[in-house]
Amino acid sequence: MQTEFPISINGLNHWFGTAEARKQAIYEVTLNIRPGTLTVMVGPSGSGKTTLLTLMGCLRDVQEGSVALLGHELHGVKEDMATRLRRRLGFIFQAHNLHGSLTALQNVRMGLQVHATTDAATEARAAAHILTLLGLADRLDYLPANLSGGQKQRVAIARALAASPAVVFADEPTAALDRDSAANVVSLLKRLGEVRGTTTVMVTHDSRILERADRILTLEDGRLVADTAPA
Repeated sequence: MQTEFPISINGLNHWFGTAEARKQAIYEVTLNIRPGTLTVMVGPSGSGKTTLLTLMGCLRDVQEGSVALLGHELHGVKEDMATRLRRRLGFIFQAHNLHGSLTALQNVRMGLQVHATTDAATEARAAAHILTLLGLADRLDYLPANLSGGQKQRVAIARALAASPAVVFADEPTAALDRDSAANVVSLLKRLGEVRGTTTVMVTHDSRILERADRILTLEDGRLVADTAPA
């Protein structure tokens, strides 16, 4: 399947639970996301933002409707194809999930090793470069226990971006960051979109992000109720 959009969704519905406990979480979402853009999803807690993000990101099975990711239909996708697709993605979540026994540099290198396309020296340089861009040049050899919450989150962001993913899915990536660090992260994501064509879809409650977004999607009760560009 070929498509000009890295993400294309049509008539998407999703439920949680079974029988009498079954509850619909996503209602008839249809949208296309252009390459190289920063799309932000906003809405109250429980509105379906994270559910929609995980459906787009091949982290949850598509039950009804269509989700095409990088030209591949996810409804009924085989696990081997899903695994190959995930290797082309970057994921940033609120829980940084760093390995406590590895330094910041080693944690980011681990993200590169999944792709097994470079030698150890190249991995180390790439990991150090992305950490430096995120203001952590003096923390490369620190273990997570010796990093602040914001620094750990920046290491997790570096790990997600180091391998130049085609699409980045981020759930509240700036929640633990101060203003300058948050601005630096968003600037980096925007630059990746401009230079490499990286597409970013982000869930956030951080109002600082909205003015930098190319597009803002508003969800309420599992429905897409607004699709706008920032003023």
